[in-house]
Amino acid sequence: MAGKNRWLFKQEPESFGWKHLVAEGSTWWDGVNNALACKHLQAIRPNDMILLYHTGKEKAVVAELRAVEGPALPPSSSADAKPTVRVEPVRALPRPVSLAEIKEDPALADWDLVRLPRLSVMPVSQAQWNRVCELAKTHA
Repeated sequence: MAGKNRWLFKQEPESFGWKHLVAEGSTWWDGVNNALACKHLQAIRPNDMILLYHTGKEKAVVAELRAVEGPALPPSSSADAKPTVRVEPVRALPRPVSLAEIKEDPALADWDLVRLPRLSVMPVSQAQWNRVCELAKTHA
């Protein structure tokens, strides 16, 4: 059963991308330091759904994830650790949805992904989620 909230996580695919998550099966999503991104991360609950956005050269939404645990301090964390969530892969999108496509789409123009490009964890409305999934089913 899906959670009621939806999110987007941004990550450099070379450091930990979709293929890494699929290989591991699940992971604690850590390394979030921005105060607003941390606030968003702490609001995530089990079964919330997450879009994975690859940064760097790719700049595209590539997959869906599910939160399975947290927010919590991950196992073997230090005293100053920030809460994280454990996520698991759900599915790769039929095709990546590029940032350029997102910026050009009027339905996505006010999304934090466009307005706050350095934010690594952000909410996604149901309408934004649906639009990204629609775009992923079409040819670029």
